Amino acid sequence: MISIFEALSGAFRSLFSLRMLWLMVWPVLSAMAIWAILAFFFWTPLQNAWQWLFNYFGLGEWFTGIEPAWIGAALQVILHLMLYVPLVMLTALVLTAIFGMDAMVNIVSERFYPDLLKKHGGSILGSSANAFTAVVVYIGLWIVTLPLWLLGPIGAVIPFVTAGYLNQRLFRYDALAIHADPEELKSVVEKNKGDLWVLGILLGLIQFMPLLNFFAPVFTGLAFIHLCLGKLAQKRTSAQAPAA
Repeated sequence: MISIFEALSGAFRSLFSLRMLWLMVWPVLSAMAIWAILAFFFWTPLQNAWQWLFNYFGLGEWFTGIEPAWIGAALQVILHLMLYVPLVMLTALVLTAIFGMDAMVNIVSERFYPDLLKKHGGSILGSSANAFTAVVVYIGLWIVTLPLWLLGPIGAVIPFVTAGYLNQRLFRYDALAIHADPEELKSVVEKNKGDLWVLGILLGLIQFMPLLNFFAPVFTGLAFIHLCLGKLAQKRTSAQAPAA
């Protein structure tokens, strides 16, 4: 757990620099603009798709039968927001992972790991495949578990678990791609799955907090960079240590 707190504190220290300002602003604003434009031009199809989803899970008639009617309408608005916020965060996270991680990795490594050798074990193809897998699985989990969001405490936990999966899957590859070779990349991920998941879930909490979620994509990327590069540095130090 110490490494997780070190990753979070390192991400916090790295967050406050002029070079991070633009990376903080544009992914979230771009994601909000993308979904606002899509909602404006495709509102009717989106409404129909949302209604189909309600009916598919048997919620349509339930909403219609709620008395007074405004309660059902309010619940539907809440569910719309529950759809909009994850879509914005998902888009912002993907934009950050694809277009911002290389810059963030270089910034963190220059300051905190200047002696860590760059072996360039990742690739653009590998990064793209990893991001695609992360998004597809996340959307699938999100759709399958959507009805459970209404089940009290269970529903309150599910969004953070799915966000935890997305965070650790989306950022771990790019955090290591520049410095690790292919074997190291695979080994660091395999041996630290627990820490990656815990960090992903903790960062998922931030992504659902108003105002703080504006900084969440970059903070998430920085935290995974600190955790993964720290684990890689430990691995290499252990490998170089003479046998007793």
